[in-house]
Amino acid sequence: MLGAITGDVAGSVYEWNNIKHKDFKPLFSPRSFFTDDSILTVALMDSIDRSVGYDTVMRWYYTQHPAAGYGHLFHHWCKYETELPYNSWGNGSAMRTSAVELCV
Repeated sequence: MLGAITGDVAGSVYEWNNIKHKDFKPLFSPRSFFTDDSILTVALMDSIDRSVGYDTVMRWYYTQHPAAGYGHLFHHWCKYETELPYNSWGNGSAMRTSAVELCV
């Protein structure tokens, strides 16, 4: 989990930029930040650890960090509190599951 969050923060300065090089020096910069992936990874761990519904916990974390880079569909899901799936593109789900092993 720590590795997933470290990678998220280190890569945050490149988010939304299609880079073609491998020169990532320094690993962290003053522009580095945590993104929605780190927030929702921690939220999932918190949910499992406290036995509280994922939706409740993820929406609460969203309210604490609403500008962390969530996708449009996730914003909509949080805002309208629907129980229906929001059809995520799923590109953050692999990272977020790192919390599952820690809580088992």
